[in-house]
Amino acid sequence: MNVIEHMDEIMAYAGSLQEELIEIRRDLHQHPELLYGVARTAGIAAGLLESWGIEVRRNVGPHFGMGVVGTLKGTGGEGPIILLRADMDALPIQEENDVPYKSRQAGVMHACGHDAHTAMLLGAAKTLSQFRDHIRGTIRFVFQPAEEGALPSPLDGRLLSGGRDMIEAGILDGVERCYALHVMPELPAGSLGIHDHYAMAASSHFKIRFTGTSGHHSAPHHAVDALQMAVRFVTEVNGLMANRVDPTEAAVLAFGTLQAGSAINVIAAQSELTGTYRAFTKETVAAITDGLQRNAASIAESAGGSYEMELREGITVVNDAAEVQRVVSAAAEVLGAEQVHRLSPPSLAGEDFGWYLDRVPGVFAFLGCGNAAQGITHAIHQPRFDLDESILVQGTRILVKLAVQP
Repeated sequence: MNVIEHMDEIMAYAGSLQEELIEIRRDLHQHPELLYGVARTAGIAAGLLESWGIEVRRNVGPHFGMGVVGTLKGTGGEGPIILLRADMDALPIQEENDVPYKSRQAGVMHACGHDAHTAMLLGAAKTLSQFRDHIRGTIRFVFQPAEEGALPSPLDGRLLSGGRDMIEAGILDGVERCYALHVMPELPAGSLGIHDHYAMAASSHFKIRFTGTSGHHSAPHHAVDALQMAVRFVTEVNGLMANRVDPTEAAVLAFGTLQAGSAINVIAAQSELTGTYRAFTKETVAAITDGLQRNAASIAESAGGSYEMELREGITVVNDAAEVQRVVSAAAEVLGAEQVHRLSPPSLAGEDFGWYLDRVPGVFAFLGCGNAAQGITHAIHQPRFDLDESILVQGTRILVKLAVQP
């Protein structure tokens, strides 16, 4: 007998994990960790995987070494390698929810649901480990750090998110299909949203530093004003977005911070701007990147100063058409066909699962987690974000089906 003939039994087992999954999720929620500093979360994931007889690689990633990969080899025959991914990191946000499982870490919160993503993937791993005799092929469970941002690599200085670090460790080797779920409070619990093609934009982050020469306001001709260079850059980049980007394409650039100067009567020798830009095609991303470089260089040269630029270029999250149909089928069996929604247009937010999908066909889908009756309506990245915990079993069941369906 194959795994499909045991599906009712498998789904029932996943359902029996509800309280355990809530306990895992709440524990992670109370102890959030940022970016690559996820030692506690990674240790919990690795320990549980090992306790279920799953082969575990710890410290995955040549640059930061904070990922966890579990490998379950089915003994029911030959088959593909299927990858399921969850992210582990939280956000630098002070939680405002008054709940027993409120974050214990000041200024840090799981405001994007990664605690739920980790719990659901652990639920899928435990469930599948109990039925390995009926599984054909291999399932790879990936627990990724640093989805919410990037840090300079200690090896080569590149700004790297956790997905790119782990991909460089070979986690996609031999993988035939890959999947990830993300909670979405705009959809009610018990539903799933999916995009047919583009799901999320390429979200790129930049930092520009201008260096001039300090001087007194009474003698501006002896100085090079780094604050003025920054102001010119903002103006000219706004023109860049208006004139260099196809107006029929969705693209946006916004500045986040500007820092310059130290005294009211002193010309600033340093200035620094940060921001993000988001688009869907690689050509548009490249055009914006080139425009930022050209504008910064031109402004610095004309003012007699210099500039430096740090960039983390993002990538679009693109779902594979055939895999979309697999996810729709799996979700319909778990939730009901009427609870599966095709989403349009795509989001201009970003997600580094796009690096996976750029190499391996798969899907990034959204699991509804809202519940207006319980007051669970706040968007992700907000201090009062929460989720309906009934979705933990639903997500687990969907992931299980994606791992084993032919």
